[in-house]
Amino acid sequence: MVDTPFIVTVDTEGDNPWVKPRTITTRNAAYLPRFQRLCEKYRFKPVYLTNYEMAMSDVFVDFARDVVSRGAGEVGMHLHAWNSPPLEALTNDDFSHQPYLIEYPDRVMRDKIRAMTRLLEDRFDRKMVSHRAGRWALDARYAGMLLDEGYLVDCSVTPGVDWRANPGAPGGKGGSDYSAFDPSPHFLGGRDAAAPARALLEVPMTVIPGRLCRWSPWLYRIPGLRRAAGRISPAQRWLCPVPLLERREEGTMLRLARQARHAGPTHLEFMLHSSDLMPGGSPNSGSAQDVEHLYACLEALFGELSTWCRGLTLAEFREQWLRSPRAALNVERLAHA
Repeated sequence: MVDTPFIVTVDTEGDNPWVKPRTITTRNAAYLPRFQRLCEKYRFKPVYLTNYEMAMSDVFVDFARDVVSRGAGEVGMHLHAWNSPPLEALTNDDFSHQPYLIEYPDRVMRDKIRAMTRLLEDRFDRKMVSHRAGRWALDARYAGMLLDEGYLVDCSVTPGVDWRANPGAPGGKGGSDYSAFDPSPHFLGGRDAAAPARALLEVPMTVIPGRLCRWSPWLYRIPGLRRAAGRISPAQRWLCPVPLLERREEGTMLRLARQARHAGPTHLEFMLHSSDLMPGGSPNSGSAQDVEHLYACLEALFGELSTWCRGLTLAEFREQWLRSPRAALNVERLAHA
């Protein structure tokens, strides 16, 4: 039965940001139509979570405006704090350190969110309601600022993942800790949490604990053992393209989706980076052969998921969730918290 919501999210950003380029190019925008055709083949609707440089790319804007006008996808916001105007240095080299937005003062955070929102709304001539934080870093202040700008749904949470060991600004606390976060959709706390029409719905990434982590989670909490345990079995598996070094494990995404289905998920959320779709665009796509391998895996994954999943954008999923009994229960809990 086709009933599980499947949300395809694309971190839509410049070419190979992992090498921390000083000059950011956006050639990967020209490679997105092929991915869009694949999604439409299986009736899935990608959400292009768009950062500053891609919002400035006429090639991407023309492509995405067509997608949105046909109801074949959605555009949302994705903010890389180090290069998103207004620029205000936080470190001695923000391009190198790539600080998290939540490390900036509140005033700078608010200005960046507002400027990015206005840019996207001007470029796409529609209200922005969906969001994913750059480098997955969200906190209560950030969520409140998103609400102030009219956002209604976020997908920054990676359940079970602790990003604190991933540095941003030198001397900072690193990223967000989602170790104890609920993997099901839920309204985030705050002044509007008990009024769902105005609340921010969190729709977490699909993250499944690895087999070893399920049986011996303490191994991944000890610095000296964490790396060795990770070599045997990753602490978590995400519903996203498998790293290049693990390509020997054919069908990993498909197996993870089947595992998630067995658990009776509220939704499945897939992600990739727009630059994964271009040869040389990311560590996972060093060559044209790597990209073809990725498309073969996506074809297999999307083909099977189309038999038991229904494609929704983040905004569409939120509307569906508002009508569900679980949403009412979540609101009741928040009202009495």
